Amino acid sequence: MAKNKTAFVCNDCGADFTKWQGQCTECGVWNTLKEVRLGSSSKASSPTTNRSGFAGALQSKVTPLADIDLAELPRFSSSMEEFDRVLGGGFVPGSVVLIGGHPGAGKSTVLLQTLCRLAQSHEALYVTGEESLQQVAMRAKRLELPTDRLQMLSATDVDAIVYAAETVNPKVMVVDSIQVMHQADVSSAPGSVSQVRECAAQLTRYAKQSGAVLILVGHVTKDGSLAGPKVLEHIIDCSIMLEGSHDSRFRTLRGTKNRFGAVNELGVFAMTEQGLKEVSNPSAIFLQRSEDIASGSVVMVVWEGTRPLLVEIQALVDSSSLGNPRRVAVGLDQNRLSMLLAVLHRHGGVMVGDQDVFVNVVGGVKIVETSADLALLLALVSSFRDRPLSRELVVFGEVGLAGEIRPVPSGQERIREAAKHGFKKAIVPYGNIPREPVVGMEIVAVKKLSEALEAI
Repeated sequence: MAKNKTAFVCNDCGADFTKWQGQCTECGVWNTLKEVRLGSSSKASSPTTNRSGFAGALQSKVTPLADIDLAELPRFSSSMEEFDRVLGGGFVPGSVVLIGGHPGAGKSTVLLQTLCRLAQSHEALYVTGEESLQQVAMRAKRLELPTDRLQMLSATDVDAIVYAAETVNPKVMVVDSIQVMHQADVSSAPGSVSQVRECAAQLTRYAKQSGAVLILVGHVTKDGSLAGPKVLEHIIDCSIMLEGSHDSRFRTLRGTKNRFGAVNELGVFAMTEQGLKEVSNPSAIFLQRSEDIASGSVVMVVWEGTRPLLVEIQALVDSSSLGNPRRVAVGLDQNRLSMLLAVLHRHGGVMVGDQDVFVNVVGGVKIVETSADLALLLALVSSFRDRPLSRELVVFGEVGLAGEIRPVPSGQERIREAAKHGFKKAIVPYGNIPREPVVGMEIVAVKKLSEALEAI
């Protein structure tokens, strides 16, 4: 009889081993290896070979690079401009999109809104494995969505889902969520590395062969990253994270991987009683400031994907009663905060080593680029000296370890966006001086941190 092959797969990183061991040598986590049956091993008949000795079945057509058709991929809109922005212009037929987020962030809500509207002009199928059909129908009724054309399916067996999809032949299909799907041939439990990998691979094969857009909903771990094997990130074409805290009514949709568009694109939504509503001008929302500006507050211009975004950064420097002062950063990298504090001491002459430092980006936005360095340092100095900055001031620029102010990409577009919102003065790197003067905007170009401190 044929012998069953087994392997031991790590539930955290997806690495496989030939025998069990207590610790995964790839990710260093203990007690995560689970036994997985790979099926029976049998010798396959050798393929026929040609006169050169190579397998005829392995022959493929080789195409010169210059002869490949460069026609633009036909996209269609998701019915939401902010969603289309993150996708790179809309859905691409045959693509696989993975959307993740914390429980309650609004993943199922935004996808149900999208499919109910798309179903009016395209065949759409919504597969739910975590909720009943009645629960989804109640949500659609509460959101006042059109429900007459959307096809629904409650199933967790991937084979049954593919069979139903081949019958309906949808143009867009949502699977909510990939962690509860299972295959009968895989012996492990749903949600394990093997099940998630095999289920995603089978659904992806269907999407590529049929040309349907496949949207997978994924869970996240405690640290906010997508759960499941890392191989899932290589299978999909686009990875999107829906971010937002429970105490905030705003949600941000950020693309972390996109084979058909730009990454780090940002879409902003507002959670309302009728679901997620698009925010066409997010800068106006993030700039809702009080009339009396306190010290430690300044507006900066960050670049999110293909558009500038104005957000307010706040800093609080206070005397510390601890031997080791606290450094807290919300929306910014804490390691970069520590580095900038050292630069401020060395090249700015401001010593805050015995002070508690708290930094926050208003609106729950996470800043991942370095253009916020200069605004952060000026906000820290403003709080430390207890001297408010002007309401009409906007700042951006990268700060180096030598105290130099480095230019950032798209500087002219950032200045124009600030002028559009009524700002009158901008402190920018010397390399970002606009070629043409901006009407109503005073530009202060600086080369060093000391020059920026003198400008305020």
